[in-house]
Amino acid sequence: MSLTLRTISREQHLAYIQSLPSASHMQVPAWSDVKAEWRAENLGWFDDRTDEMVGAGLVLYRQLPKIKRYLAYLPEGPVINWFAPNLQEWIEPMLAHLKQQGAFSVKMGPPVIIRRWEATTIKKGIQDPDVKRLRDLEADFIEPRAFEVADKLRRMGWQQGEDGGAGFGDVQPRYVYQVPLANRSLEEVHKNFNQLWRRNIKKAEKAGVEVVQGGYDDLPEWQRLYEITAVRDHFRPRPLSYFERMWTALNSEDPNRMRLYFARHNGVNLSAATMLIVGGHVWYSYGASDNIGREVRPSNAMQWRMLRDAYALGATVYDLRGISDSLDETDHLFGLIQFKVGTGGQAAEYLGEWDFPLNKLLHKALDIYMSRR
Repeated sequence: MSLTLRTISREQHLAYIQSLPSASHMQVPAWSDVKAEWRAENLGWFDDRTDEMVGAGLVLYRQLPKIKRYLAYLPEGPVINWFAPNLQEWIEPMLAHLKQQGAFSVKMGPPVIIRRWEATTIKKGIQDPDVKRLRDLEADFIEPRAFEVADKLRRMGWQQGEDGGAGFGDVQPRYVYQVPLANRSLEEVHKNFNQLWRRNIKKAEKAGVEVVQGGYDDLPEWQRLYEITAVRDHFRPRPLSYFERMWTALNSEDPNRMRLYFARHNGVNLSAATMLIVGGHVWYSYGASDNIGREVRPSNAMQWRMLRDAYALGATVYDLRGISDSLDETDHLFGLIQFKVGTGGQAAEYLGEWDFPLNKLLHKALDIYMSRR
């Protein structure tokens, strides 16, 4: 198949995404409005014989300080046939185009999963003192074609840094936690939760925790809980304006793209979460909770409600997003995987993010600049 790459309209891009079973929420046209500090372009790949669109990509351009050169970033994209035997014919026209646009370096995140580990495998690993990382465990599923993709990219000159590269963008997690929903009943999903999760869901129900959906006007309340979380977990919170922009941008593209949930007890909101939906893929995106009321288990109640809603939407996967690959109980990120493993799903490892330096000197300068920041 011979291919042509060209700039497309947002409408064409959206129509293509809507024709697929799912795609990353960072590859929908509206994501460019969320990332307002980046310049955006929508790309389409066309089959020369039929002129039918067969791939799409959202490119975000970030300008270098003081000069008109850009980092071109395709978060969790592009959305192409990654297992095509002629992968070069997809990638090379993209590089040529981005270079023409003034890019000095390209970063992309192929949405390709290499390995999966079942919850039971991970639990065994946590109990084994010799196991420190997910990779120390034998995976329950391996995608051999993913290794071929990595091999092809390396041969084309793509590089992979330990931290996922230059770090100029929001570097996406390589390891995520997912609960598969396709061809399973809700009873099965619930049965797969560990005892603690099932007990906590029951505890929340008994205590009268209710989970409700919020709207745009509830974002300040979301922000209150989110900032409490930021102080507790030592991270820098995004401003309220970011979530307002996210809500407006995503829901004007599709009224059901982003949702907001609160778990409350006696009329007080104790935890909150944002949920994103693209086709059959549903993400638990951001989470927040107060320092009070933890004994009534609001977070478990909220996750169970979100999972049920995802199921009702016909989702094939409920994605709890990033985890660290560390299974070491002394690691400060261990609690995250421990919480998510309780859902009985699977840890998945993506191919990770790749960099292509179009101008080696500027790419190196950027690396130095970022490491000093």
